[in-house]
Amino acid sequence: MSYQCPSCGKDNFKDHGTVAQHMSQPRSGCNTWLQDLIRLRSASVHTTANSMNTDEPNIPDIDSELDGPGFGDWNEIDNFLSLEMIKSLPLSFRSAKELRGRAEMLPSGPRWFSQTILTAHPTKLPVVLYWRDPLECIASILNHPFFHDRIDFTSRRVYTTAQRLCRVYSEWMTGDDTWNMQSALPRGATLLGTILSSDKTNISMMTGNRVAHPLLISLANIHMSTELKSSSNAFVLTALLPVPKFIYKKKSARKGVMLSDPVGHSRYCFTPFASYIVDTPEAMMLATVGGKTSPVTMAMYKQFRDSFRHEPCMKSTTLAQLRVIWTRADPGDIEAFFREAQKFRLNGVSEPFFEDWALSDPSHFFTPETLHHIHREFYDHNVKWLICAVGDAELDFRFSVMQPITGFRHFHGGILKLKQVTGRAQRDIQHSIIAVSADAAPSAMITAIRALMDFRYLVQSPWINNIDLERISAALEEFHANKNAILAGGFRHSQRGRVIDNWYIPKIELMQSIVPSIQNSGVIMQWTADTTEHAHITEIKDPARSSNNNNYNSQICRHLNRADKCHRFELATSLLDNMSGSKQQVDDAAADDVDFNEDDNDNDDYDIPAELLETIECPGYSCPITNHFAIAKLLQHREVGTVPMPLRPFSVGCTSFHLAYAPSIRAISIDDAALMFGLPDLRPAISDFLGCETARGQDFVHTIGGARRAGPTASLPFEKLQVWFKL
Repeated sequence: MSYQCPSCGKDNFKDHGTVAQHMSQPRSGCNTWLQDLIRLRSASVHTTANSMNTDEPNIPDIDSELDGPGFGDWNEIDNFLSLEMIKSLPLSFRSAKELRGRAEMLPSGPRWFSQTILTAHPTKLPVVLYWRDPLECIASILNHPFFHDRIDFTSRRVYTTAQRLCRVYSEWMTGDDTWNMQSALPRGATLLGTILSSDKTNISMMTGNRVAHPLLISLANIHMSTELKSSSNAFVLTALLPVPKFIYKKKSARKGVMLSDPVGHSRYCFTPFASYIVDTPEAMMLATVGGKTSPVTMAMYKQFRDSFRHEPCMKSTTLAQLRVIWTRADPGDIEAFFREAQKFRLNGVSEPFFEDWALSDPSHFFTPETLHHIHREFYDHNVKWLICAVGDAELDFRFSVMQPITGFRHFHGGILKLKQVTGRAQRDIQHSIIAVSADAAPSAMITAIRALMDFRYLVQSPWINNIDLERISAALEEFHANKNAILAGGFRHSQRGRVIDNWYIPKIELMQSIVPSIQNSGVIMQWTADTTEHAHITEIKDPARSSNNNNYNSQICRHLNRADKCHRFELATSLLDNMSGSKQQVDDAAADDVDFNEDDNDNDDYDIPAELLETIECPGYSCPITNHFAIAKLLQHREVGTVPMPLRPFSVGCTSFHLAYAPSIRAISIDDAALMFGLPDLRPAISDFLGCETARGQDFVHTIGGARRAGPTASLPFEKLQVWFKL
């Protein structure tokens, strides 16, 4: 009996071990989806119409898509394809149904599965878990060619000088955790840090109250500058959770698995938990701790005010407590088990998801997150304290009369009535709130809040050394030294206006864990939820809007599956188009003569040229970069009459301007414009400018200010102006 390679189709292997040896060669392409796409065989085109309409067994039925837009509006596609001009094109499909069939034929990435979960109590709808193998999702991210020079495989310690006196922390690979993990792995093994993120998000607009709970996955090895870009699509959806519980396959974290990197080289990979990006309530739930308890330390709510970090909440401690609870109560008796768990300040979960996840600990992988732990803490607490100290109307008035600054938001109506405040708005408030409130609040209170502002500013740096860590710790100590002024003045109120005289704020206690987290896992900017919140749009909300508003989860999975197939096919065809002297056009008969049982480590046929990798674009939709300087220079040297005037793009020195096509004010007299904008010397300034242009040429750089030579009644060759309010 002979065995066949499931990737390249080569047969006559004597056993499974020989097939595995063939697929695991360092330069073999049989373990990469990229080579599968490039080696699309023509036989796959001769698929019958019936097979094109066959659904995958684990994907929900898609016939319901006929009642709604689905992956694309079928009627609009059919109407477009029925045009005479389109009929003349050599397309391989003539209807939307055939187009869908062609999309289903394409090789897919990680496959979706579904499982109905039985519940003890009746529900309105069946509880269905949709999920993809997380290891396949990691492999899909790892071997994407776009990340070929944007992934770090080497753990390291970085110092500012050769004497190694000052340590520097930046990426995940520069922390102590990766250094210690790598030392515990076999020689030559590769460390792949797993990032998870979960948070509920609304998918219905205005009505319906439909909520999704996506679980996103990514790699901590991807460079921070790439991972934080939403267009990189570094986070992929691995599950849609009907309940906040998901069992992750952790075998690869203990025993390792062979995976392919972006250039097709096989690596022996281990996948420990690097970070779980969640807000504070969900972190408490996942850490299996009860309410008002820190998810990363042993501190309870009465200890949140302490100026030191409490003992870390270790996995061994939690499991030891659960073993004691198991001896006292049966997990099947939920009420009795929960009562015993409360004695240890646990939430009653009998089997934590991190129980058998090797090289992972809650006190390390629950990393601080800038959006919720830094900016949201500022707006929920610091701003409220200053509102109580300064006064509602006074604080709004001070913000409204501030001088507008280009690049920063101006709160002309104050900050009290802001709705849906984003992280960007919170950062804009941070820029000026200390100066706005300095003389209206007690000095000790301002000192405490200013210390927290320094703390926030320092921890957001993408490059932190030991000196910076000392400054961060000093800023936090300064806050604790002056925080009593806030309670003494009665400036901490509840939502109902009741004065609060305690520090039961979990985010204040979590600040004590930021410095240890930077030392263990690198800077906290790489764990921001800004990227994962944006991923909810591309992974959940956009697919949901293309559905027929029924059975959201199944149609989201179907949409993502088809979109992934199209992206992979586009990547493969673009590589083929850009590959000169393509090695994929080798005659199949010659390829059959290769002996795959021999060691082919010296075979370079599967190396992807570096210049070809440079042509690969982001997996998502990136914004094109426009060179306005080059456009302005090109238009300035065009003949008069060949381009519309006035020129919208123009540059002066190191500054470039690009005006909208339509002006905000199409025509206004010079005198009226001078009155509207408070420019009494507008006419003389224009006259002096035109005089310099005539005498010294268009390339002359004019100075700002100085006496006006022209008079207030100077004559100009025009009387009307066009005005643009926005650039």
